[in-house]
Amino acid sequence: MKNRTKGLVQVYTGNGKGKTTCALGAGLRAAGHGLEVLVISFMKAKVAQRGDGTDINYGEFRAVDLIPNFTIIPMGRDTFVDRENPDPIDISMAQDALKLAEAALRGHKCDVLILDEINVAVEWNLISLEKQLNLIALKPPDVELIMTGRYAKQEVLDAADLVTEMREIKHYFATQKMKARKGFEF
Repeated sequence: MKNRTKGLVQVYTGNGKGKTTCALGAGLRAAGHGLEVLVISFMKAKVAQRGDGTDINYGEFRAVDLIPNFTIIPMGRDTFVDRENPDPIDISMAQDALKLAEAALRGHKCDVLILDEINVAVEWNLISLEKQLNLIALKPPDVELIMTGRYAKQEVLDAADLVTEMREIKHYFATQKMKARKGFEF
């Protein structure tokens, strides 16, 4: 891999908007310097039902096709996970995402590994906190590990080098009763 600096652990959490966007921005910057970026998106599908048909679920899944050294692997279904009673397929997909992350770290397959929504996957019992902490322990010294999602556990915050909490102060979902907008929320 190309990264010759010390890799750190970054966590983006909180109830505010922008956790994934921030992580993707860090990845974009790294890719611009020739670093290999791998994003594993827990609980997100590549395509989803939108209006009368299917479409790319999140704009970043299409945009990365234009960026060298930047790969996103979506590991979820095109429906929301039931927090109280997750479907066995959701658990299985999260476990598969975890295995991909472990393999990427063990095989030193990237310079930057972004685990999008991993904190939510832990909170919703799709993967264990111990497995998440094990990823931090597996991280090679020169790999940057970025974890996103609400509900980051204190143990993860303690293990991280950088923690940013996005805090919602005002959101148009509530103030203007708007729905998610293509290009901004997905």
